[in-house]
Amino acid sequence: MRFIVPILCFLMAAASASAQPSDPVVLVVHGGAGTISRDRVTPERETAIRSALEEALRAGYAAIEEGNPALDGVVDAIEVLEDDPHFNAGIGGVFAADGTVRHDASIMDGATGQAGASTGTMHIRHPIQLARAVMEHSVHVMLNEEGAEEFAIQQGLEIVPNSFFHTEHRRRALEAAQERERELQGDAGYVPEEWQMIGTVGAVALDNEGHLAAGTSTGGMTNKRWGRIGDSPIIGAGTFVNDATCGVSSTGHGEYFIRLAIAHDIHARAMYGGETCTEAAEAVIHETLTEAGGTGGVIMLDRHGNVAMPFNTKGMYRGYITRSGQVTVKLYADE
Repeated sequence: MRFIVPILCFLMAAASASAQPSDPVVLVVHGGAGTISRDRVTPERETAIRSALEEALRAGYAAIEEGNPALDGVVDAIEVLEDDPHFNAGIGGVFAADGTVRHDASIMDGATGQAGASTGTMHIRHPIQLARAVMEHSVHVMLNEEGAEEFAIQQGLEIVPNSFFHTEHRRRALEAAQERERELQGDAGYVPEEWQMIGTVGAVALDNEGHLAAGTSTGGMTNKRWGRIGDSPIIGAGTFVNDATCGVSSTGHGEYFIRLAIAHDIHARAMYGGETCTEAAEAVIHETLTEAGGTGGVIMLDRHGNVAMPFNTKGMYRGYITRSGQVTVKLYADE
């Protein structure tokens, strides 16, 4: 028996060491999953998206390198994407059926388990800032519409007119969705198309103290009505993180991510099922989500700096940066 214990300890240490990359990832971002292929993305748009993803990664990386908490890295990265009209978040968020742009966002701290979220806001420049303010300065987890905006004003967040978020290409997308809806009027089988849900942004960060944080921000679904809320502001569906396992941010057809608790399921499989976080992320997207008929993907970063970015669509805007500052950005399924 005295020989077995040292051997077991050695094997456990070896397994742990193999799980720790020599240049760990400290930040991973996504800008949405869907029908993203080379024949549908112009060279100019591809260049702009790759540049924006890298800018977001470097912004979040700078915060982490300065010794700030993972939450800062997440917020700084997402703010860049909220300010870029190529993504369905902040400026360039998709239009709801009534012609307004309404945002949802969430954030979670892996060290404390605290979380914050907001839904249906129309005038908050950076919804991810509001989600963090809800987490840090209220006793609640999620605030909605007028109440969320009242709280944002009290917190001194930047307020802008709804027109600040309007873009012509999102306006045309709304018109296309409503035309299709009219053509299928009375068809009980009508469901939104994949392109109506592309562009949600998210980030997961690992700071110098070994703590994780995750956040997600979106304009939701083109032509949404009745106050529809997707997965992005829902902890456990669009966002989840725990220092013991990993952080996750989701993108895709939110109704499936809500019903399947996609983000939390990845954590749970790793926490209780013995899978690595990478194995869990791959299984949840390619088995659980796919078999249910849902589309989308996630970004996952574990406590060792291992990254996974699985998706079941033609592409997903995604990228990561390592501790040494090496950036990787990808758009298509074959990258």
